[in-house]
Amino acid sequence: MQAEIAALRARQNAVEDLQGNRNLPVYLLSELVRQLPDGVYINSMKQDNQTVLMTGVAQSNERVSELLRNLANNSPWLTKPELVEITASTLALTPRDQRRVSNFSMRVGLKRASDPKAASSAAANSASAVPVVLAKPASAASSAAKI
Repeated sequence: MQAEIAALRARQNAVEDLQGNRNLPVYLLSELVRQLPDGVYINSMKQDNQTVLMTGVAQSNERVSELLRNLANNSPWLTKPELVEITASTLALTPRDQRRVSNFSMRVGLKRASDPKAASSAAANSASAVPVVLAKPASAASSAAKI
């Protein structure tokens, strides 16, 4: 009898975890919209458990460090941002107009919605959030194809 009760509790906990993490991608994208500084563009994101690997292009190294600071200090859903790599390259907007950009990749951890501290503070912040659409300017879209 106790084995059945333990199995039912384990199933209940598994369902509660799935329900709590169901909206995590929405929180991730919403938080990135708030924390992304001007001049920084995300090319790709890949989630592996509670870690997200992001690659992108920034106008300068300073913009990348501003993003790292924003994610470390101002985000209730993201934690422990870590710069994996940053490289300088030249982006050709036109044959005569070339710009120096910084290609970067970073790793950031996700706080689970089931964490009581994260859920309470993040829910308060998300309730006042204004929906925003992530979009790449035309120049960044062409640069992503060339890089």
